[in-house]
Amino acid sequence: VPAGLPIDEYQTVYAASPGSVEMPSAGRPFSWETLLNLRRHGVQTAFITLHTGLSSFRNDQIDALRLGHEERYHVPPATAAAVHEARARSGRVIAVGTTVVRSLETVTDESGEVHEADGLTRVYISGSHRLRAVDGLLTGFHEPEASHLDMLSAFIPPDLLASAYDQALNAGYLWHEFGDVNLIV
Repeated sequence: VPAGLPIDEYQTVYAASPGSVEMPSAGRPFSWETLLNLRRHGVQTAFITLHTGLSSFRNDQIDALRLGHEERYHVPPATAAAVHEARARSGRVIAVGTTVVRSLETVTDESGEVHEADGLTRVYISGSHRLRAVDGLLTGFHEPEASHLDMLSAFIPPDLLASAYDQALNAGYLWHEFGDVNLIV
């Protein structure tokens, strides 16, 4: 936790199980009020337990060796069922954070069925990955060297992603971890 920052400012409001090395920052902007308003507008939520790993050593050469690093997850039966139900009614599954994407893609079989599971994900997602579980992503703005950008190219063409990042820079958006988030659908 950064010096002087209360622990509750470094967690999501829905965090329930300690164990992450870093805050799952895409969910940080959510308040209980925001979650209730989404629910009032028909947005269903489902939760997984994540123990995020260290996303960067702040050294591009070391980080490049860590593609597909391990992160612990628990996808409960209710969440697997919620994804299945959303798919059955042609709804969209929007992940809040890149670790959620990695976890859900790890527990989804080739036919697109999401399974309850506990484990470690090592999956590395890039533009060549065919997404089976997730249709969209709410994520923070990542540094240009970050492997997270490879994952974003599974959702959006690289040229459009670069253009969006240029616009965000010009508009003064803040970067990961206490920065702004963006929705990619």
